[in-house]
Amino acid sequence: MNTKIVGRHGEDVASKYLVAKKYKILDRNFSCRFGEIDIIALDRSCTVFVEVKARRNTKFGFPREAVDWRKQQTIAKCAEYWLYKNKQNGVPVRFDVIEIIGDSVTHIIDAFRP
Repeated sequence: MNTKIVGRHGEDVASKYLVAKKYKILDRNFSCRFGEIDIIALDRSCTVFVEVKARRNTKFGFPREAVDWRKQQTIAKCAEYWLYKNKQNGVPVRFDVIEIIGDSVTHIIDAFRP
């Protein structure tokens, strides 16, 4: 499998995981001039911006390690734009990472704060 297929599969798995946890998916693959956010979901009254990282194994490290400071800043800028565009300024927000290694799903809640 190439990386795009692994990534798309990871996002599908993450979406199903979140729905099973009673999150409401608001948007997927939101793109703007700043970058992209994989999943935007609602957890009760909190808007959650989710970065999904999927790999087949940990040969090159854990997927979560790819969400470095620069990636976090990109996600934060995209989130700010999404909130503005959807007239959601002032709502509680959170930034999560979902790490998928093979069939294992790890949900890191409040993974970073920009």
